[in-house]
Amino acid sequence: MGRRNWLFCLTDVGAKQAGILRSLVVTCQLHDIDPYTYFVDVLQRVGQHLASRVAELTPRLWKQHFADNPLRSDLYKAATV
Repeated sequence: MGRRNWLFCLTDVGAKQAGILRSLVVTCQLHDIDPYTYFVDVLQRVGQHLASRVAELTPRLWKQHFADNPLRSDLYKAATV
């Protein structure tokens, strides 16, 4: 995504959300984190994670705390069997 694709966000809110998502993907790439693995882990973890420790779910701190043993999707488990 990039340049001309941003023209099709339709609303300011959509453009803001697309920017946030792209920012997370690029931050993952800068820290040598696979964005797919990061998002699968964080989306499973966010419901049970303490709100006071939400900063641990940012890519930089996630790599320190959870990257060695990320939560995997059921699809990953089925593919490795």
